[in-house]
Amino acid sequence: MVPKDLRYTSEHEWIRVENGIGTVGITSYAQEQLGDIVFVELPEVGREVKKMEGVAVVESVKAASDIYTPVSGKIVEVNEDLNSSPNLINEDPYGKGWLFKIELSKPEELEELLSAEEYERLITEG
Repeated sequence: MVPKDLRYTSEHEWIRVENGIGTVGITSYAQEQLGDIVFVELPEVGREVKKMEGVAVVESVKAASDIYTPVSGKIVEVNEDLNSSPNLINEDPYGKGWLFKIELSKPEELEELLSAEEYERLITEG
């Protein structure tokens, strides 16, 4: 199930924007592909990033994957709970398993991201 109120990247990140702040995580599809997540390296708060820049790493029992920011901006918060409970990403990828929050510097970049329908097509058609 792909939540309809989010925007997506082809690299399997999602973003939910409220009041100019985007909450970013990886999709349910991504966490299923990775398997049990055992470690997360989060970005530094205050870091300025550009769209699709590698900002975090998620490690599972199978592999390590780079996480890219869907938009440009400044990292304003990270999900500290993941340091002790990285499995939250497996349990609740669209809720408690969020990775970081970003203050958007170019809100127009959201228009370049995939809609839920487009993302669903991407993962079902491969």
